[in-house]
Amino acid sequence: MNHSKKLPVCPESDVLSLIEMKQVPVHCNVLWPTRGEAINAPRGDIRLGYLPGCGHTCNLDFDPSLMEYTQEYENSLHFSPRFQEYATALAEGLIAKYDLHDKDIVEIGAGKGDFLIMMCSKQGNRGWGYDPSYVPEEGYTAPNVTFVQDFYTEKYTHQRADLIVCRHVLEHIEDPDAFIAQVRRAVGDQKSVVFFEVPNSLWTLRQGGIWDVIYEHCSYYSPLSLAYLFQRHGFKVLAVNEVFGGQFLTIEAVPDDGADLPQDASAELAQLTADARSFAAHYQAKRDEWQARLAALAGAGKRGVVWGAGSKGVTFLNAMATGEEIAAVVDINPRKQGKYVPGTGQQIVPPLELVNIRPDFVIIMNANYRDEIGKMLADIGIGADILVA
Repeated sequence: MNHSKKLPVCPESDVLSLIEMKQVPVHCNVLWPTRGEAINAPRGDIRLGYLPGCGHTCNLDFDPSLMEYTQEYENSLHFSPRFQEYATALAEGLIAKYDLHDKDIVEIGAGKGDFLIMMCSKQGNRGWGYDPSYVPEEGYTAPNVTFVQDFYTEKYTHQRADLIVCRHVLEHIEDPDAFIAQVRRAVGDQKSVVFFEVPNSLWTLRQGGIWDVIYEHCSYYSPLSLAYLFQRHGFKVLAVNEVFGGQFLTIEAVPDDGADLPQDASAELAQLTADARSFAAHYQAKRDEWQARLAALAGAGKRGVVWGAGSKGVTFLNAMATGEEIAAVVDINPRKQGKYVPGTGQQIVPPLELVNIRPDFVIIMNANYRDEIGKMLADIGIGADILVA
């Protein structure tokens, strides 16, 4: 297969073509103030390719000029009790494991600042967070944390850190090799620990997580490709873990210019390559299944909602080209409520609005939140069928 630009992680690899998705919204996490603007949101193409040389997956048609991460970008999961429980346990685990008390912490891609504030608020740590989408908000500040409304570039690498955190950013970066090389230069001869978290492509490929394929994510990391990336840029990998029900990957690493690349991952690569080959068929089958299911519900006069205006929900709505059978999208994040979904134009409403909509069914995008959503529905007296996409 021909490709016109340098491949990430293992540029010497062959490319196995997986799926194509034409004219999808380029930003799932930028919502729009009017339905018209949402329907006319900027679009781009996805041509997903798998690299059997290192187990990496990427969008071969990704165009970085289409991406704009401003203060309108909103992907915080902080408002979910289930996710907050996970993030709290993660922060506490890092603090305990690396004795993070009275230490300096840098977070690359700090979002709205929730995680960095958590890491610094009770342990006497000092934090520096970098993100162009950061918006100061009452209740999400701390006197020992500084936020910079900018990308983390070479001009900020002078800031020393005992821990560098970067969660759900690396998958957005077209040239991860240059980025991790920059992080390595920032660490220099310090004994910094580096902690990254990304979506887990194993889960996407093996569990049929087709709603995880979005334009913002130009790269999809497996445990093999994530470790390979860090090792080839002078890090010693301490751990790679599958977390959050297997949907995320975390990596912990320290500087070590003598680190060896993996000696033999042939068996794991062979299995992952087989999973990648089967993904395309699974993708089409799942799309066909849900299109038939929605058509049957609409034919029976049923109306429902999608719960979750994040990337999974936006991808599902656009892949299905949904119409009036989906009356609205529910989200507990007040920053999203009242806005409209890119591509399909459904309005985003708070859970309590379901009392007026009275949906026959609720489609949830992530089984990890089923109990949480079920309880919220019960609390407001909604007995709709819960369907897991």
